Amino acid sequence: MTEALPFPQDRTCPYQPPVGYQPLRDARPLSRVRLYNGRTAWVVTGHAETRALLTDPRLSADRQNPAFPAPAPRFESLRTVRTPLLGVDDPEHNTQRRMLIPSFSLKRVAALRPRIQETVDRLLDTMEEQGPPAELVSAFALPVPSMVICSLLGVPYADHELFEELSRTLLQSVDPQEVTEARDRLEDYFTGLVARKRAQPGDGLLDELITERLETGELSHHELARMALLLLVAGHETTSNMLSLGTFTLLEHPEQFAALRADTSLVPDAVEELLRFLSIADGLVRVATEDIEVGGETIRADDGVIFSTSVVNRDGAAYDAPDTLDWQRSARHHVAFGFGVHQCLGQNLARAEMEIAFGTLFARFPGLRLAVPAAEVPHKPGHTLQGLVELPVTW
Repeated sequence: MTEALPFPQDRTCPYQPPVGYQPLRDARPLSRVRLYNGRTAWVVTGHAETRALLTDPRLSADRQNPAFPAPAPRFESLRTVRTPLLGVDDPEHNTQRRMLIPSFSLKRVAALRPRIQETVDRLLDTMEEQGPPAELVSAFALPVPSMVICSLLGVPYADHELFEELSRTLLQSVDPQEVTEARDRLEDYFTGLVARKRAQPGDGLLDELITERLETGELSHHELARMALLLLVAGHETTSNMLSLGTFTLLEHPEQFAALRADTSLVPDAVEELLRFLSIADGLVRVATEDIEVGGETIRADDGVIFSTSVVNRDGAAYDAPDTLDWQRSARHHVAFGFGVHQCLGQNLARAEMEIAFGTLFARFPGLRLAVPAAEVPHKPGHTLQGLVELPVTW
């Protein structure tokens, strides 16, 4: 490659990497790209190199670092605040993460499975009663994780329209001012919620954190509000996109869909393969604090580094026939949840939600199919989490 490609780019097909990323695939393990503001950065596309670099302490997640790259305009608004977990390095990151790990452990998530199943069943009952066609994002894919994370945190689901709208703005707007205003309104909401819970405790993770961390002085009121904001947004936006885009992908791959319906024991493996194949969080961002030699290149201190997960998870050195959906492959070493110390805290919960939601949806509606031509299903632009705007289906 002699000229830096623009990054990110929009997908033509919602479940395939952008066509314009082919030179990045050909040039593995890393290449130079050009961001919207003209700055260049490294994009890492090799699977082995990604896993090595994401565990390298010379790469920082500190978004307040002036050298931190901005793949989209909304990132500029994030420089003014200290984002818990995602935007801090160790030891601060480790301290915050240890507060939350017990609430997202395999044991805790296993105890939540009956509640998740009940939520899924209730939403599908409503969808069936109303009859076809249905819009699957608003009827199912969004409310499942939204209801679950509200229940886990102790956030009133009655407020879901407010925080879902603000979350969309936070993740999709190209106007930094709009993003700042949405973030401020969400912070105000959680600041008020924490205050109400201090006065009248309830049952949820926020109540536990108030008792164990806020009242002991380990967290400030403002820090807890920001942590709650992050958990809520990340806890419903990512899984919602996986449920809608995963369903669309299966409907476009009838043989794989039929195999899954015929043998539901394949669902956990199918979830891992869909995570690899779809890579909805396409663009993990870091900044180098020291020079790093990798792949025959030198990443210099203050260079921006972006991991294109959609390309990393299609690396032929890591996966045979990487552009093929294969329920039989071992896809567990994908980087759809990131890797290293910042690997997604909620991955156990996300897996449980997807396994239950996909398994139950396909059992209840074996004749599920698109209600419009596939080309008419609107999907999201490349600068945000990948997914569908809506998904009209019938059965």
